[in-house]
Amino acid sequence: MGETGKKIAVVFGTRPDAVTLAPVIRELKKHDQFFSLCIVTTAQNRETLDDVLTVFTIAPDYDLSVVGLRHSLSSLAQNILERLDYVLAVESPDLLIVQGDTVTAFASGLAAFHRKIPIVHMEAGLRSGDRSNPFPDEGYRRLLSRIADIHFTATGAAAKVLQSEGISKADILCTGSTAIDALHHSVQQNYLFSNEHLAESVHQKKRIVVVTVHRQENLGDPMLRICAGLKELARIHPFVKFVFPVHLNPAVREPVFEMLKDIPNIMLLEPMNYAEFVNLVARSVAVITDSGSLQEEAHSLGKPVILLRDVTEQTDALKSGAIKIVGTDIKKIVNAGSIILRKKSPPKTRFSPSNLYGDGLASQRAVEFILKYFGFTKKRPNDFRPTVH
Repeated sequence: MGETGKKIAVVFGTRPDAVTLAPVIRELKKHDQFFSLCIVTTAQNRETLDDVLTVFTIAPDYDLSVVGLRHSLSSLAQNILERLDYVLAVESPDLLIVQGDTVTAFASGLAAFHRKIPIVHMEAGLRSGDRSNPFPDEGYRRLLSRIADIHFTATGAAAKVLQSEGISKADILCTGSTAIDALHHSVQQNYLFSNEHLAESVHQKKRIVVVTVHRQENLGDPMLRICAGLKELARIHPFVKFVFPVHLNPAVREPVFEMLKDIPNIMLLEPMNYAEFVNLVARSVAVITDSGSLQEEAHSLGKPVILLRDVTEQTDALKSGAIKIVGTDIKKIVNAGSIILRKKSPPKTRFSPSNLYGDGLASQRAVEFILKYFGFTKKRPNDFRPTVH
């Protein structure tokens, strides 16, 4: 890197963070004459993060190891602030990149703000319209929008939200989602599953529904209702295979295994690595989830989503009809699932021809914008515009 080069810190703490930022890291490395990288993980969710680092060959320069220190969101944020502040003091980056709406993203952005380091917010502009739902995600992404300098959005609608909140259009670029770049890298037509039961189900062309549940607001009684809905849906559709990688949180595992372990067409698995999981989603007929990022990934793979939440920040997919919000109401889960499963469409692995979220070039657009921000190029990249058929 030449004397005029810039140092960029990239910080992540969860699997969705790492998946979304991995293509950006890869693209930045192509411009090593301009940029040096300082890659930092907080390891906020160590148990699901490390396999992504392996898939995308990412070696962090700093591991803050805040996992195991969490007693509350405030104490977790405090630990990230203190440990990252040390890194920022040592490295003095010219720019910090965070993504999404985790405590890692917000606390890292705040640490950079305190040191007057410009902040890039990836996946900016998502809004559910309810500050407390999903919590604390909605609050974190709103707060990040107030201190970030560059805002990269997945959709034009998200860009318009930011403009309506007073952020200059010059500081916003609709890149599309870099998580879709990661999908293009990871989904393979001839993928070989390491889990023999999955491999057999795929080989036999079973109709597969992928299930994930992990959100804090769905613990307790909501989790019991979700399990009851899944149990009834599996009974009504005995020839459908429901594949459920179960989160490591005991508040998820205990009711799930107690209520669903003896259902013959429900396959309860340990958490799956990223590559295996997205290739499974690609071969499914539907997804039942409370995840934010999976809504986007599933839509981009052409899979309908039954959403176990009361609101969603993915308003574009909601308007398109790709997402059906059911909350944790047992009847709604069963009815929405049955409507999808009565259709006899075979599983497909091709990307949806109508893609709201990206074309695989989002990270390229983001890095081109950063090049312009530092004056290494004069041309601003064009905004991503989905091709709708």
